[in-house]
Amino acid sequence: MTPELTVLCLAALLQAVQFTLMAIPANIELGVGKTLSPRDTSRMGKPMVEQVSDKTGRLIRAMNNHFEALILFTIAVVVITLGDKGTGFSAVCAWVYLAARILYIPAYYFGLAPWRSLIWFVGFLSTMLMILSAVI
Repeated sequence: MTPELTVLCLAALLQAVQFTLMAIPANIELGVGKTLSPRDTSRMGKPMVEQVSDKTGRLIRAMNNHFEALILFTIAVVVITLGDKGTGFSAVCAWVYLAARILYIPAYYFGLAPWRSLIWFVGFLSTMLMILSAVI
């Protein structure tokens, strides 16, 4: 397996970890009556993220942010892999992406501004550099 595919697998596992980090406090704070429901506005009153504590809300937003970032990273890995464009540079970019996504969780949870945004940018830049390296 290529380094980029290995990192993609680890990033998917990180997503599962983030889901768990979010789900446990959300279930404690809201109760399973709400979290197992279809989450209709009539039942919930307002979105789930607005009903939890600030830190649990941050975990929800961090998880959703990783879903968004994972889409672009997956595209980068697919292009690198199927285009047979893997290099040491693309492998380093992939590992930097994963490190940034790991650091992003506590940075967001603890509200570390501007570090959270800078960490996010490092992951985004790594992904874009992977894609650019594949087309150059």
